[in-house]
Amino acid sequence: MDQVVSPPPEAPVTQPPKPVAGGVRDIKHRIEFAFLWVAIKLFRLLPMRVGVGSVAAICRLVGPWLRQNRRAMQNLAVAFPDYDDARRKAIARDMWANMGRVFAETFYIDRIIADPSLLEIADEAQWHVRMHQARSQVGVTAHLGNWELAIWPMTKFGLAPAGVYRPLVNPYLDRLLREQRAPLYPSGLLGKGAETEAGSGHKTARLLVDHVRHSGAIGFVSDHFERRGIVVPFLGRHTRVTPIPAMIARHLGASVWMGRCLRVGAESRFRLDLTEVPLPKTASRTADTAALTAAMFAVFESWIRENPEQWMWWNTRWVNETGSKREG
Repeated sequence: MDQVVSPPPEAPVTQPPKPVAGGVRDIKHRIEFAFLWVAIKLFRLLPMRVGVGSVAAICRLVGPWLRQNRRAMQNLAVAFPDYDDARRKAIARDMWANMGRVFAETFYIDRIIADPSLLEIADEAQWHVRMHQARSQVGVTAHLGNWELAIWPMTKFGLAPAGVYRPLVNPYLDRLLREQRAPLYPSGLLGKGAETEAGSGHKTARLLVDHVRHSGAIGFVSDHFERRGIVVPFLGRHTRVTPIPAMIARHLGASVWMGRCLRVGAESRFRLDLTEVPLPKTASRTADTAALTAAMFAVFESWIRENPEQWMWWNTRWVNETGSKREG
């Protein structure tokens, strides 16, 4: 795994677009894009409160009937064995409403960040100074609250972070999604996984390391299950997660900031909380990477237990105690 963070010399942060495959698939992708583009334009004509609230109401109603809700309930039972079924169902319903709001808010990101009354950064002056004192930095968050906005302190403070995301299959929709998020990531979004015009996982890792090495900042949403990741304790069981954020931080000696963007009330108003995770520095880079990753997930767990209705419960995957088997 350590080889992943060996960057090529002078690698650019952004990558040139790749040609889109032609044929029937391309036509289908273009039609999907056209429909969504028109829908977004119409959606944005609505006041944000109306548009976001409507999607939240639909998701609260429909979510409990989706197959993903069964996994969410199973995961809630693992994390909160003392809660009765009614309480877990209430958390799940609130989760679906929050997921609907996050989805709808993607199309209002420009309006949200333009209104200072909607985004409060706790201890803002202190964090502004600390981030500018750091030589380089890695930001991590979880699918909690509105995780899309968790990078905002870095961007607001002028650090020009890059980000990592999982590209969509439809390249036109993928480009549209990146355009919606562009105000949050001045240095661009880089794709992980399959080859797309946004890049691939291996290239992304090398580009991000190079970006951080040159006094940059990057942001990760890092609570996904990763089949080839490392095993850490999480919410009463064990899971596999990516070590890449910790690996990059340990390799370059970067400061590690953890951020959460919690929803305040039931509208598009947020409080951003930040904390720093100490960077281990022993003789073993592998051990330090594992320890730092586990420390990050301990923070995630405390945040999730405080506001379980704001976390994406259906995505968790567990492994057994030895990490040899995938469960759930």
